[in-house]
Amino acid sequence: MNNLIDKLTEQYPSFSKGQKLIADFILKHYDQAAFMTAAKLGEKVGVSESTVVRFAIEVGYDGYPKLQKALKDVVKSKLTSAQRLEVLSTQINSESVLKTVLQSDLNKIRLTLEEADSDTFDAIVEELLAAKKIYILGVRSSAALASFLGFYLNLISDDVRLINTNSVSEMFEQIVNATKGDVVLGISYPRYSRRTTKAMQFANNQGATVIALTDSETSPLAKCSKYSLFARSDMSSFVDSLVAPLSMINALIVAIGLKRKDKIHNTFERLEKIWDEYQVYEKGEYHNDLAND
Repeated sequence: MNNLIDKLTEQYPSFSKGQKLIADFILKHYDQAAFMTAAKLGEKVGVSESTVVRFAIEVGYDGYPKLQKALKDVVKSKLTSAQRLEVLSTQINSESVLKTVLQSDLNKIRLTLEEADSDTFDAIVEELLAAKKIYILGVRSSAALASFLGFYLNLISDDVRLINTNSVSEMFEQIVNATKGDVVLGISYPRYSRRTTKAMQFANNQGATVIALTDSETSPLAKCSKYSLFARSDMSSFVDSLVAPLSMINALIVAIGLKRKDKIHNTFERLEKIWDEYQVYEKGEYHNDLAND
């Protein structure tokens, strides 16, 4: 944001009257401007859409979408839940919530797929396969993702530790022995968890291989990790959209599972016997009986 402010401040005297109106609005209401089209922003400040487009180029961006992206990179980590709710209410018609949200999630998966780095993905799979211990960090809304990953990796790997405590001291206490040969995989999305970032920095200093699952290269998690997997989650909502990150986790589990097919097969053979013995799952006959009653 400082870079954008510097640009606007430095060039402000040379702006036309209309461009100054745009700059003033962005500086005062960047949380709103980030989610406005060029036409909407122009209408808001009283200038034409073409003036907004030219303004973005004048400031140094390759068109308005680039300027908007710069704004979104800032606000996604700064908006409070109340501000997100306010922005969301201006973006979604209450009568089209289902279609809008599902379409938004579909778009995130599509963009995640288009931007995915298969070489990095494969390298992360190999790191997880070779790890002596795997620590998975995820708090708040990311705790659900960490729990899902931890559940399945526990069936595949010998030593998996799920760290999703809300206590800062407990998080450090649980990863204090992470060292070379271990993998620490942290998950966090805007608004980023400071304690997850700090814990990953600590693990990196200890010599562990640190992996991030986050939304972009600007994420503080990516900056302290050896490898980063990026999955989109940029909907401005008080509810975090975790569809694309979950899909990425699913891909990780499947890739690792295929590498350890024999081990997993034996594990599930044993588990099936245990599930049957302790009646963990309903039998198909039970449902059939219900249908016949």
